[in-house]
Amino acid sequence: MAAEPAGGGVRKLRGAAGAVPVALCGVWETVRAACAAFALLCPGAGGMTRFALTVVRHGETRLNKEKILQGQGIDEPLSETGFKQAAAAGIFLNNVKFTHVFSSDLMRTKQTVHGILEKSKFCKDMTVKYDSRLRERKYGVAEGSPLSELRAMAKAAGQECPVFTPPGGETLDQVKMRGKDFFEFLCQLILKEAGQNEQFSQEAPSDCLESSLAEIFPLGKNCTSTFNSDSGAPGLVASVLVVSHGAYMRSLLDYFLTDLKCSFPVTLSRSELTSVSPNTGMSVFIINCEKGEVKPTTQCVCVNLQGHLTGVTRVH
Repeated sequence: MAAEPAGGGVRKLRGAAGAVPVALCGVWETVRAACAAFALLCPGAGGMTRFALTVVRHGETRLNKEKILQGQGIDEPLSETGFKQAAAAGIFLNNVKFTHVFSSDLMRTKQTVHGILEKSKFCKDMTVKYDSRLRERKYGVAEGSPLSELRAMAKAAGQECPVFTPPGGETLDQVKMRGKDFFEFLCQLILKEAGQNEQFSQEAPSDCLESSLAEIFPLGKNCTSTFNSDSGAPGLVASVLVVSHGAYMRSLLDYFLTDLKCSFPVTLSRSELTSVSPNTGMSVFIINCEKGEVKPTTQCVCVNLQGHLTGVTRVH
């Protein structure tokens, strides 16, 4: 598996019939309806570029289990359980056709993305782009300390733990800005590539990307064959895998929710949207963007999906 610094990448996917909530079918119907409405109401909708974004948290490390903060300064490898979790995620995704793969450049994410790709039917030899913008939140002087110490520091400062910034650490806004920067870079990359390969958003590749997602994130009976034609929306031009970290993913979700006004499944509570993903938990989004648009539209398919972890120890 080749490695390069920040940029774009390519990858593919498979579907395992895991324990996926039936409610996702309704979510996909909502996505279809939203895309259809957008295509009808917007004169420029014919030029819309759509791609799928799958974000996965890294597998467990020994320090996760011991509830010790790692941040960016403690570059801990995966534990035995972490490697099993990465393999389970890879098996779940092994028929998915990813076109791009990105990962944080820290060891635990590198090992996780490798564990996912080596189980893939299509993407074993894909180039992974390691990007420092996907790193975990920096916790400054609290890195290497138990989570309980961070909570005590926050209490002494009269703040809630999630919003408290220890000396030398990143604020939540700084983490969100890293996520925004990466996401905007990703959208521009996909738009540029779609413009260079207009045929890519039509015919077979798009259908393959759509159907490979449908295998593990149910669209309902025959939805894969009618998703594009019924909605009037174009097919997917890309399917992107990102492997990152718990606090970073929570900030990215907050950016999608508050800044991009992302539509989320109605079954999700606010607490579920703000909770930290379990190790190798998966969140999936459909992104719709156009050249010149200030903000893309986003629809969430699922948040912190963990059905693939059945029988594997989970860490939150």
